[in-house]
This record gives sequence, structure tokens and C-alpha cells, in this order.
Amino acid sequence: MPALKKIALTVASTVVMSTLVLAPASATEKDKQPVPNHIMSSVGGEQLSMNGTQVNLGPGAPVLPKGLTGRSWIVADAESGQVLAAHNSHWRLPPASTLKMLFADTVLPALQPTSLTRTVKDSDLAGVGEGSSLVGVKEDHTYTVHDLWLGVFLRSGNDAVHVLSEMYGGIPATVTAMQKHAEELQALDTTVVSPDGYDAPGQVSSAYDLTLIARSGMQKKDFREYAATASADFPGEKKKGKKRETFEIQNTNRLITGDNGVDPYKGIAGVKNGYTTHAGNTFTGVAERDGRVLLVTVMNPSADESHAVYKEAALLLDWGFAASGKVRPVGELVPPKSVDTGAGTVSGGKGAQPAAGADQGSGGQAKASHAAAAARGSGGVGIALAIIGGVLVALAAAVFLVNRRWPLAGLSRRTPATADATATAEPADSTAPAEPAEPKASVEAAESTGTAEKSEKA
Repeated sequence: MPALKKIALTVASTVVMSTLVLAPASATEKDKQPVPNHIMSSVGGEQLSMNGTQVNLGPGAPVLPKGLTGRSWIVADAESGQVLAAHNSHWRLPPASTLKMLFADTVLPALQPTSLTRTVKDSDLAGVGEGSSLVGVKEDHTYTVHDLWLGVFLRSGNDAVHVLSEMYGGIPATVTAMQKHAEELQALDTTVVSPDGYDAPGQVSSAYDLTLIARSGMQKKDFREYAATASADFPGEKKKGKKRETFEIQNTNRLITGDNGVDPYKGIAGVKNGYTTHAGNTFTGVAERDGRVLLVTVMNPSADESHAVYKEAALLLDWGFAASGKVRPVGELVPPKSVDTGAGTVSGGKGAQPAAGADQGSGGQAKASHAAAAARGSGGVGIALAIIGGVLVALAAAVFLVNRRWPLAGLSRRTPATADATATAEPADSTAPAEPAEPKASVEAAESTGTAEKSEKA
């Protein structure tokens, strides 16, 4: 009997020990975050090619926020280009509607003036994916380019993207131009298949690339104004014998408008959010505080937390502002190939000209009839990036030589544009782009940009 008891105790002890050993392993496996399934690029610095979180804390630097769930994210200084911290920032992932930033950065300079109009044909909307986010563009109705860009930036309207693409020269030409522009920006993780970000096989980008693209877009006056607009009026149905109706559209970027448990972020100035079934939620934002301008991108955070993409982006921005000057950069946002950085400290070609399309636009024609809504209740909300006219041009060469970086535009407080970009007649050839030098997602419950998308919850 004593022998049997001894055996029984030994077996019981073994079972208990096995449970204690295996339980932590199971919990660790359950809580383990996904990792990149490819070797990540080293564009911007070797540390950015490493898996996991990259940060170099200095004396007095705050620790990174706890509980971040994004598969990929990055925080960078928009002006110096320094990457303050990153997590799998070169992981190639579906971008959803954040890809519309590349669409706008590529196409917007070519479709000028913004009073240019288009009477929509059935064929213009034929390729819009099932379940796409829509702003409400209708066949046989006429819209200005200005109207359509409001639909793209505020409501992530794939219908507006397709009409603008047709005006530019067609979907294939637009996709080709977007890919070429991505390569010029050194956004080499990006493969463009559709101009609207709708889920498509092989269509990917990265937190690093989306941040490069946003930085380029914010150099353009029209881009900045559209991205910072909180709400606007959009043309509705035209009924015979009656004045055409309008309806209000609001920006789906919750850090601008707030709502549903998300507070407007102090100092926010855009840029773009997205959602698809495959991409999850994605977001790139830019904000300014006390003279510092930061860019943040978060891709595919946990779906368990409501509006996690905005909450994690806000946490990272808060950390970035607190950590500025207290961390050693883990990398840099490289300039476009065409920018001459003086000493060639970063990869990419050199040239005397700034990035294609830099600060191009209509000079204020982005009419944001309700833009001031974003500024209410949050002191610094709605500060947009702007060019400091001829002063910046005069100083640009010196900035290149001193900082060895591609300088972002200067700052000024955003004010609603007053120019009325409307037109009564369609130009004779409104289907073609305005001779570009290089051919460079309905209501919230129906917003989406991907195959079988549910909602682009913003």
C-alpha cells in the first residue's frame, strides 16, 4: 500500500506540474501578436527592418503606451523626418481607404481647376465594388471636381474615386500613375491594384509607406484643406423645375469630428481612415502642438476594442509629443527620389526639382462650408499644415543643406476656404486630365472599401 500511495502521489504531482508548465505556454500563445510573414524593408534605416517594437528611449523619455494592438504602427516627426518609434512598420498589409491618400496625391494636381465638371455616365460607376463606401454620386448628374474630392476625403466615396479616375484617363491609367508616384516617394512596400483601396489580391502598403504618402500629400494646399474639413454640403438629386438639393456629409475621421466614444484630438489636421474585411481598420493622422508636427499610422488593431484605431493613434501621438527630443530616432522618413538632399545621406536619386506636385492646387478652392465644426470644443483642433509662401521657397535650399531632410510645409491655422468652386457648364473635354506632366466608401453603416466590407467605421 505505501508503494501504491507513493506511485499515486508521484502521478498526481506530475499532473499538477504539467498543468503549471503548460498553462503559461497556452496563455502566451493565445496572447501572441501576429508577426510579418516576409522580410521587412530597411528603407529609412536598418532598425525599421526588425520585427517588433523599435524605440530608443533617452533620459526622461516616457515609456510607450501599454496595450497597443496594431499589427503595424509608426510615429514620426513630419518636418525632420525622424521616426520616433515603430512596430513592424514595413509589414506589407492591405491598406483599405488609406490608399486614397496616394490616389489624391497623384491625381489632385492634374484635375485643375476644381471648378472642372463631369456629367456622370453609367460606365463611370460600373467598376465600383459591391459593398463599397459611397458618397451618393448619381448617373446623369453633374459634379465639380471640388464636389468629388469632398466625397473622397470626407465620406471615402469609391463612387467619387471612380469618376475622378475616369476624368484622369481611366482606372488602368490611374493605377499605373499611382504606382509610379509611390516609387517616386520611395514607398516601395506599396502595390496598387485599385485606386480606392478596395480589397484586391496583391494590393498592399505599410505603415511606413502610408506615412510617406501622407507627408507628401500634406505639401499640397488642396490636399490639406480637404483632409482637414469636418463637414460640407454635397450636391443631391436634381429634380426638373426645382433647385438642386444638397445634403451634409461629415468626415469619417473620428479624431476630427469625435463621436461614438472618441474625442476630437487637439491639434489634428487630417488625414485618412479606412476599413475593409481583410485590412481591418487603418488610419494615418497628422497633428500639431507647440510647433511640433507629428505623423502617426496604425494598421489593423484589435477588433475587440471599439474604435481602437483612433484610440491607439491618439495614444501614440500623445507619447510622441511627450517624447520629442528625449528619444533617439529609430529611422527616418526618406525624401522622394527627385529631392536633392545635398549630401545624399538617404537612398534615392537626386535632382534639382522638388517632389512632383509639391504645393500644387487651386489656391484655396476647397470650399469647407462647415469646416469650423472640427475646431469647436478642442482649442487646437483643426490646425492644418500650410506653405509659408515665398519665405519657405527662399529658405528651402538652406533647409536641405542643414537638415539633410525633405522639409514639410510650414504651419498656419486652418480657416474655411471661401472660394466657390462651382460651374454651370461642362467643359468640352472633361473626360481627360488637365495635361499632367506625368500621369502620375453612402452613410456610415454602408461605408466600406473592400470585398464583403461591412463598414468603414470612422
